[in-house]
Amino acid sequence: MEKVIFLKYGELSTKKDNRNFFLKKLNENILNTLKDVRVEYDFGRMFIYPSHNNYEEVVSKLQNIFGIHEIVIAYKFLEREIETIENNLLALIKDEEFLTFKVEVKRSDKTYPLDGMTLRKELGAFVLKHKNNLKVDVNNPEVIINVEIRKNEVLIYYQTVKGLGGYPVGTQGKGLLMLSGGIDSPVAGYMAIKRGIKLEAIYFESPPHTSENALNKVQSLAKILTKYNGELKLHIINFTEIQEEIYKNMPHEYLITIMRRMMYRIGAIVAFKRGAKVLINGESIGQVASQTLTSMAVVNEVVKMPVIRPLCCFDKLEIIDIAKKIGTYETSILPYEDCCTIFVPTHPVINPVLEKAKEYESSINYEELIYKAIKNEKIITITNNSENDFADIL
Repeated sequence: MEKVIFLKYGELSTKKDNRNFFLKKLNENILNTLKDVRVEYDFGRMFIYPSHNNYEEVVSKLQNIFGIHEIVIAYKFLEREIETIENNLLALIKDEEFLTFKVEVKRSDKTYPLDGMTLRKELGAFVLKHKNNLKVDVNNPEVIINVEIRKNEVLIYYQTVKGLGGYPVGTQGKGLLMLSGGIDSPVAGYMAIKRGIKLEAIYFESPPHTSENALNKVQSLAKILTKYNGELKLHIINFTEIQEEIYKNMPHEYLITIMRRMMYRIGAIVAFKRGAKVLINGESIGQVASQTLTSMAVVNEVVKMPVIRPLCCFDKLEIIDIAKKIGTYETSILPYEDCCTIFVPTHPVINPVLEKAKEYESSINYEELIYKAIKNEKIITITNNSENDFADIL
């Protein structure tokens, strides 16, 4: 018997003529993450053969790759006689401890002489005869023993690990994540990655009002996202001059509205330069004054590019649960303010008026300030492997 890891596709199985495009991208993402493996695949299964028998390490890394519904540790052999199947099955489970089980059979080779029901009965009876104190439970068994009869081989497995699902990263093109140091935006990035979007990120710093610690925090969040996204480019925009001009010249209740309109303008330009199709942010409807539907509409007005809000219908507790699951929460709650939390007015406008926003921002030469900020952007390439990601500032 040969031990092998194979993957179940889940949502990818619904694809028809373009399924091979998704499978090629999944294969590419796996090989980029796991250097010492061999991969074989067809429309039904993808098989992973580790070079160093490091199955646990490989499974752990596969759990961070989108496009995989389930990860299976299986045992493969070529002899398909019922006696061989029975003996190999018994050898695999003899040292396993469980009280209830059931046998599932998938007979993809319909020419096999025994049908699925007959195989289930025979294999179940064989297990009961040779392993003491077991019971069959078809509704809620401790162990499900799966036997697949394929054209040239047999697979037996009973160990499965849930994958992340979703689409392979890169199948839906590129998006630019507006990454702050808060809880929400990294989770929004994760949710976008899950749908196959390859991320770059943009961060607005405002020194000396924001600290180096705030920037380090965002870089740490970006690094966590590389577990799922792969390499990520972080665009750092100095927002100080723009923010100070807004603060000096605008009615304070409109500070957040105008500030976000400027950020969207900059984000859209950077996204266009980088070939990104959408902006992505962590807004949740009604969570704060700038996230009412009216505020979103007024801010959105400055860009033609679609703005994706993966968390728009999530509540805060749901977002926190995901942040904890993906490993960003503890970093996000570090007490370093970003430029979205400084200069916050006491009474920000909840339902801004578009005409007023346009009138107020026309009092400054914001286009010149925006182009200056973009011209002086810094770009950091962050990977999940390097310890010196932040040394290569361009």
